[in-house]
Amino acid sequence: DDLLDGGVETQAITEFIGEFGAGKTQLCHQLAVMVQLPPSRGGLNASALYVDTEGTFRPERIVAIAEYRGIDPNEALERIVYARAYNSDHQMLIVDEAKKIIEEHGIKLLIIDSLVGHFRAEYPGRENLAPRQQKLNRHISQLMRIASVYDVAVVVTNQVVAAPDVFFGNPLRPAGGNIVAHGCTYRIWIRKGKEGKRIARIIDSPKHAEKEVVFLISEEGVVDI
Repeated sequence: DDLLDGGVETQAITEFIGEFGAGKTQLCHQLAVMVQLPPSRGGLNASALYVDTEGTFRPERIVAIAEYRGIDPNEALERIVYARAYNSDHQMLIVDEAKKIIEEHGIKLLIIDSLVGHFRAEYPGRENLAPRQQKLNRHISQLMRIASVYDVAVVVTNQVVAAPDVFFGNPLRPAGGNIVAHGCTYRIWIRKGKEGKRIARIIDSPKHAEKEVVFLISEEGVVDI
């Protein structure tokens, strides 16, 4: 909330970037609960659509996060529409079908965890880069259209890859190249700190200055330090 001056925005794509275990999926679980809260508590009194591409969704995490915030855990689970995407075509098909789900279930948050994984696995090597990026571009356009037309907050996660040409600074970069960089409205890089701390840094935004916040991930979800 502090980093983005009030939380994740509707009509925009917010991207969480980080290495495996940085806490991206935990944040997605947390947001899927928080969107259900009334506006007075920072929510939208709405449901979430959770597209899981890697089989990392854990209902028991939702239960713990909901209980900590005084929400009935069964109700919290009922207000999350879950879809498992098995390849990039399936992922795009789910997003196509999402329009119906959004209207039927009063959804205000669409999560894709993770955005680029299937595309990278199915289009390996430099020779496949152009078709992969074209398809990824179509997918991000789909997401942006949904965000705009249905006034939905779209949240995506992204892995980091080695940047072979970097001699100074960060040797890692977000997967997906320029297509993802230009397609996402807000980009937040999450990294592990000492003693279980996480550092989130906003690296790209049309309206925020670059800044960092530190937080912890506990049984109850994301907590302030």
